[in-house]
Amino acid sequence: MEQLLEFITNNIMLVAAWGLTLAMLLWTEQNKAGKSVGTHEATRLINKDSAVILDIRSKKEFVSGHITDAVHIPVTELDKRITELDKHKQKPIIVVCNIGQTAGAVSKKLKNAGFENVVRLSGGMTEWKAQSLPVIK
Repeated sequence: MEQLLEFITNNIMLVAAWGLTLAMLLWTEQNKAGKSVGTHEATRLINKDSAVILDIRSKKEFVSGHITDAVHIPVTELDKRITELDKHKQKPIIVVCNIGQTAGAVSKKLKNAGFENVVRLSGGMTEWKAQSLPVIK
């Protein structure tokens, strides 16, 4: 610990540059992935704003349990099937994956395709299940 403090004091500019680089990386990644919502906000969007749940997990994962009325388009088929979502362009779309990582790239792709109100479920289905929210099998 002493050596760490000594290194920081001797290399303050290097440490500051590292911190700034880390902050910029985190900010870029967060913005690239789009806005995320927790389970409570997702539930509100579903109940009050008739949000559409887009489940991008594999068929096996989807069949093992999914959110009620979720539209299932696996991430591998999204480019071919994105037109299926055109009828939902005016509604909020909540992108759901397994743990919340893949949903960011899909959210960006949907925004680039003209979908305005796209968010991703923070923590994905893992968080949804951890909160004991309803799942259909």
